[in-house]
Amino acid sequence: MIYCVEDDSSIRDLMIYTLTIAGFEAEGFPDSIAFWKAMQTATPELILLDIMLPGEDGITILKKLRSFAPTAAVPVIMATAKGSEYDRVIGLDLGADDYLCKPFGMMEMVSRIKAVLRRTSFSDQGTFLSYGAITMDLSRHVVLVGGREIALTLKEYDLLKLFMEHVGLVFTRDQLLSSVWDQDYTGETRTVDVHIGTLRTKLGESGEAIHTVRGVGYRFG
Repeated sequence: MIYCVEDDSSIRDLMIYTLTIAGFEAEGFPDSIAFWKAMQTATPELILLDIMLPGEDGITILKKLRSFAPTAAVPVIMATAKGSEYDRVIGLDLGADDYLCKPFGMMEMVSRIKAVLRRTSFSDQGTFLSYGAITMDLSRHVVLVGGREIALTLKEYDLLKLFMEHVGLVFTRDQLLSSVWDQDYTGETRTVDVHIGTLRTKLGESGEAIHTVRGVGYRFG
């Protein structure tokens, strides 16, 4: 879903029509009031945001989007008046992903949107690891199981990350000690077993993804 915040109804309708023809879902809003109301219901893939709006302007909206964690990473393309270099610079400094100078062509708009979505999609790769009901948000160091956040110790987190990065690979206890603990760690391999046990417990049913390979070590997945 793409949100178009534009107070000119004729331009807004044309934007939505073009985006729909291009294969996107789109919804338009004439001002910040309608926009924020929609944001409470669903977060879009991208926002086309006009700077000159009645009431709250686009720069103010962008500041709020970037200061609120759930929307901080949503791609935003600003629409600025032709020759308004100051607005473009301010928008980019505040975290806008791109800008369009009015009047702009509809095909240029679609091209810019596709480019930003490709770029942001690529930059997000590696941010999340997922397996079954388990999701790791690497940027926030958070683990979710079935959408519920669980608390892990640093070593439990590092163990799970290693497993989820190498699904199906069998690790010996010595390899896990070497990878997760310091290379010079002199503790017993029983340390690994204890951490695996607590990790399984915290993951609940999803902990069944950690398999014991008798005489060898452990495999995830």
